[in-house]
Amino acid sequence: MTPFLTHSGIAVPLLNDNIDTDQIIPSREMKTVSKTGLAAGLFAGQRYSEGRTPNPDFALNQTKFDGASILLSGKNFGCGSSREHAVWALKDYGFRAVIAESFGEIFYNNCVRNGVLPIQMQAKDILNLGARVAVDLPNQTANKIAFDIGQGDKTMLIEGLDMIGQTLIHKANIGAFFERDKISNPWKY
Repeated sequence: MTPFLTHSGIAVPLLNDNIDTDQIIPSREMKTVSKTGLAAGLFAGQRYSEGRTPNPDFALNQTKFDGASILLSGKNFGCGSSREHAVWALKDYGFRAVIAESFGEIFYNNCVRNGVLPIQMQAKDILNLGARVAVDLPNQTANKIAFDIGQGDKTMLIEGLDMIGQTLIHKANIGAFFERDKISNPWKY
């Protein structure tokens, strides 16, 4: 994964509460088990009208949000199913961060494990961010507004680690354990 240190980009507001994973990527849009090829299905229920015609009222279809890489939202973003495709679709579209009042727990964890920074902020702070947002993860700020993130999640994002990469940091210790275990419990091997 690409390490996340700082990022500056256009912010697109979808400031509704309870945007669930089925809204983020409807099940009918999940035509692959790959982490790529999902961008076209992102928010398909709102982005498209009959015949897959772009809905001009939906923010992602407005030219002022072309190239948006930061998503602003309300409470409980990513609630619903544990659909990892939702994060994959956001990332495939080009989003590097999602800033919301709160997140569905599984969605939040899926973001971190896939290199998308989930930032939790109060509504008034989200509204004050503006159309362009500069995120500084090491200093935990978005447009100089502070946010909290767990140290383990922060480390995974800064170092560009997934769960396997995080485990492999301890490869020497794991190997040493198995060498000791082979001596004390040879029947296992």
